[in-house]
Amino acid sequence: MKKSYIVLIVLAVVVVGIFAWFKGTYNGMVRMQEGVSAQWSNVENQYQRRLDLIPNLVSTVKGYAEHEKTTLDAVVNARAKATQMQINLDNLDEAAMRKINAVQGELSSALSRLMAISENYPNLKANENFRDLQAQLEGTENRIAVERRKFNDTARSYNTYIRQFPKNLLAGMFGFTPKPYFEAQAGAENAPKVEF
Repeated sequence: MKKSYIVLIVLAVVVVGIFAWFKGTYNGMVRMQEGVSAQWSNVENQYQRRLDLIPNLVSTVKGYAEHEKTTLDAVVNARAKATQMQINLDNLDEAAMRKINAVQGELSSALSRLMAISENYPNLKANENFRDLQAQLEGTENRIAVERRKFNDTARSYNTYIRQFPKNLLAGMFGFTPKPYFEAQAGAENAPKVEF
């Protein structure tokens, strides 16, 4: 009789221990996945901030440099592409991340060309509104870089967690999949060519 109680108690402890491990591991994965989602929202917020600055910047430049139409059009078109891109974190994979990077890179490139225009127009460069917008845009670009780095850190922690054995078995059963990282643009490792 005593042996059967001891066996039942040991069995109950083992079952409770296994349940606690499953519960803790599953809830940890959910918590980390939500952290990745929250950090992705921070990246999107900074992208949106940049998109919101662009119309004011374009209209300010347009007043001084109307004949720079191709550059202005490039910025407007790149902004339109970035605005139209719908991103679903649940379906975010390497291909989607490359597409996001390409669209955002195109927008950054167009904005760089727009900022370079100011060098040709001293009155534009001296315009207080333009200087304020330029400072806000530079600050936003820095915030984007910070939030992208934080996203990569959060995604790395999550990916590491769900890939560790035996957590990877539980992750596979419940559909927790790795998240892709932001990567540098192609050619970013090369210094820009400066010509005078």
